[in-house]
Amino acid sequence: MDKKQTGLQTYLVIGSLVFGMIFGAGNLVFPVHLGQLAGSNWGPAALGFITSGVLLPLLALLALSVTHTRGLFELAQPVGGWFALIFLVCVHATIGPLCATPRTATVPYAIGVAPYLSKGMQPVGLALYTGTFFLLTYFFATKEGKVTAVIGKVLNLAFLVMLFVIFLLAFIHPMGKLSALSPTTNYLHQAFANGFLQGYNTMDALAMLIFGVTIIAAVQQMGFRKERVALATAKGGAGRNRWCGGPVPRLDLPRDH
Repeated sequence: MDKKQTGLQTYLVIGSLVFGMIFGAGNLVFPVHLGQLAGSNWGPAALGFITSGVLLPLLALLALSVTHTRGLFELAQPVGGWFALIFLVCVHATIGPLCATPRTATVPYAIGVAPYLSKGMQPVGLALYTGTFFLLTYFFATKEGKVTAVIGKVLNLAFLVMLFVIFLLAFIHPMGKLSALSPTTNYLHQAFANGFLQGYNTMDALAMLIFGVTIIAAVQQMGFRKERVALATAKGGAGRNRWCGGPVPRLDLPRDH
């Protein structure tokens, strides 16, 4: 890759891709819940959350890129074939039907739809909403070659604008003073540990073991040589939380990823 192409904009593009691939419902719910529980002890709690919710996913991505493995099974195979198989099934089941996937639909339903429906209409409303949600998800997922373009050019930009508006309104019209909130019992003396658990509950560390292969493939298609992919993903991943916009070029990902 040309050195002129490896500037700040390139790493912001990579950071945008990492952000778009990994940011989910848990990243919206758990930080807010953590702040409510931690109260004035939000500092160490936030540090624990960042450690498990940001640092661990980045390390998972680096593990895949440094070892040049083509997936989670290959990454775990040196420990043993049976271990790699069981680990692969458990991670996919956790990120898929058992935990993470259902909450991607239930969280927006609970926030944006449920308050406007009567108690008797909740089951029907949830069924209709989740059915529509996953049909749309399937439709966009089948457009494999356009995944990174859609995430970078449309979803990231729209999401960041809405998130900025929410943060701005929260600062302008706060519901109360954070310093006046007393931490709950769990956060009184173990704020960091409980924040760490909340960060792990986002499941980003597990998700990155799956999504990381797609991210690495996209970085390689941007022109980075194999030995520089780890450094590029490290720089881009480290900046994912401070990304402030910018389009991601269309990348036609390989079918085996």
